[in-house]
Amino acid sequence: MNSRIEVVRTTSENPDFVKLIEIFDTFLWERYPELKKDYWGNNVIEFNDNVVLIYLDGKAVASGCFKKYSENTAELKRMFVSPEARGLGLAQLVIKELEEEAKNQGFEIMVLETLYKQIEAISLYQKVGFSIVENYEPYVGLSNSVCMSKFINSLQ
Repeated sequence: MNSRIEVVRTTSENPDFVKLIEIFDTFLWERYPELKKDYWGNNVIEFNDNVVLIYLDGKAVASGCFKKYSENTAELKRMFVSPEARGLGLAQLVIKELEEEAKNQGFEIMVLETLYKQIEAISLYQKVGFSIVENYEPYVGLSNSVCMSKFINSLQ
């Protein structure tokens, strides 16, 4: 059986994105109930027109977005793949699409933050070229955070 994969660039107002983020937040707070007070404010989604959704056979199963962090740096945010769609390479596809759009907008670096228990996520990010760096604001001093960075506009 061949599954049909569709990549859609959209905004944070897309109902499918909102639904996936709600599922993602529930997953995070169930896995990290002790961290909710430290991180809740960092998970507010303001309007964002740099959102990628992946549909598998017509159902939204993966998402991610980025926002401007500084003049030449974009921050990868809200990466999530539904449990039933994991292992299909969809997270890598989301990252590739977001990096391409960030490059088109003139960004040279992409940063991200994840939590230390997200072993699969850390491994994925390293696989696609991210390296662990010192925590950047607003994560400085938060020992549960793992911050990563990647040059996206280098000539390769």
